[in-house]
Amino acid sequence: MTTGLIYDERFLNHDTGAGHPERADRLRAMMRGLGDAGLLDRLTRIAFEPAGVEYVQRLHALGYVQRCLEHCREGRPFIDTPDSAICRESAGVALLAAGGVKAAAEAVMSGEVDNAFCAVRPPGHHAEAGESMGFCLFGNVALAADYLTSELGVERVAVVDFDVHHGNGTQHLLEGRSDVLFISLHQDPATNYPGTGYAHEVGTGEGEGFTLNIPLGVGGGDDEYREAFELQVLPRLAAYRPGFLLISAGFDAAAEDLLAGMNVSGEGFAWMSRCLVEAAGEHCGGRVVSVLEGGYDLGALSRGVVGHVSALVEAGGRKTGKAGRPQ
Repeated sequence: MTTGLIYDERFLNHDTGAGHPERADRLRAMMRGLGDAGLLDRLTRIAFEPAGVEYVQRLHALGYVQRCLEHCREGRPFIDTPDSAICRESAGVALLAAGGVKAAAEAVMSGEVDNAFCAVRPPGHHAEAGESMGFCLFGNVALAADYLTSELGVERVAVVDFDVHHGNGTQHLLEGRSDVLFISLHQDPATNYPGTGYAHEVGTGEGEGFTLNIPLGVGGGDDEYREAFELQVLPRLAAYRPGFLLISAGFDAAAEDLLAGMNVSGEGFAWMSRCLVEAAGEHCGGRVVSVLEGGYDLGALSRGVVGHVSALVEAGGRKTGKAGRPQ
């Protein structure tokens, strides 16, 4: 019974330039933390390849995908917004990240591993169908949710995003469908990037009612997140009963992180992580894939990831099989 790991040193080749918060040192610090905690030896490396262009075109506009490839090939410094810094290798690295999350979903579904953590970059939850936003190129988690429902036979997938910034890209890519439940906890969008994720945003068309946004006031910490989990997140997961859980794991709600204004501790992240893997154990046989999003203070990121991965490792092997076939 094992927890899988998606990681490749090629993720370090996405060079965002001096001073950019989404930098390769994030993965270096995180991997050191996992090693120092003795967790790397308890993880199973999952083999993976870059996703093909046709895979990301499942949700992203062809014109945008081509523009991303061309801008990188031409050596341009950013795409769409200066925040989304790129280099010549960035598009290839983004395809590698998308392919890694896809492979993790396949490995969990096949039983190769019980659950998995994807230490990938660039992140993905801000990527829109035809536009890069907030350091993100392709919607890694949204693409995996679509793949699980369309190709791997899962009837209902839940996505829980606890990054401090609203996952606008994930929401917009999936908000018109009922086979994916999207839950996002984030700092009040009136005070934080990207300015979306109000409680009244609940999905569209067939997907109305399958988006749950939980904006939290500036300065909120462990107690506020605990209340949101107990009163909203966990009951909604129980009512939906997903066949698979995807986590957008951002650690920028940490008190030390300067890109927002929240005060979550390392233990707070660990507690949320344990809640989510326990919910997955109840509802979907423990099938969880967690994907790194934000987190820019290196110490807080490392501590948050160690607590998060510890929860996944502890859950591995406690699968009861009660959930039966994926629903």
